[in-house]
Amino acid sequence: MPLHPKPTLAQQEAHLFNVLSSERFLKMEGLGNEVAHFIYDYDPAWALDVAQAKKRIKTKLDTELGIKVVEINLYDLCIELLKARNVWERVLAAEPTMDKPDFLKMLQNMLDPQMHLAPAIKERTAGKSFQILFLTGVGEVFPFVRSHTVLNNLQTAVSDTPMLMFFPGRYEVSATQGSALVLFGQLKDDSFYRAKRILDQEA
Repeated sequence: MPLHPKPTLAQQEAHLFNVLSSERFLKMEGLGNEVAHFIYDYDPAWALDVAQAKKRIKTKLDTELGIKVVEINLYDLCIELLKARNVWERVLAAEPTMDKPDFLKMLQNMLDPQMHLAPAIKERTAGKSFQILFLTGVGEVFPFVRSHTVLNNLQTAVSDTPMLMFFPGRYEVSATQGSALVLFGQLKDDSFYRAKRILDQEA
């Protein structure tokens, strides 16, 4: 069996636009009891080009079809939350003086997905008129925020509109071993995900 050539970024961008603009996607049809959470996994080397493609997709969806996208960058959100709680300066001062494991634990406690991130995302999307949520900044918040914990805690916080997480790495889906997010193609984060791979979806 010949191997299928990997789609180019331009082909992936076209596929994303076609899926995101489809009625089936927007109406969250054909999901069974699953939440409408999707993952776009891409080669981390493409990060800058993917950022530009994402902007083009958002603009095209809005200007051509009137489909509004709200984007939440996890890195920006984390900084915003730390500043709102008046601990941002403390975090900056602590980083050079603390052992890495202790600093990591402190940040993980301050930015717990269930306690802090999911409620903040819910609050920032409540009352807004939009059809799709983009979740970005995943690579920038590693390792103090893990992708799978964010996804698992957003199942109830974001359930009435489809959500797409931009993931620099691989989303490995296995019928026997479950699913795994492999950040940057190297760091495996085993867990159960109810999210679907957007590149496997039909428009």
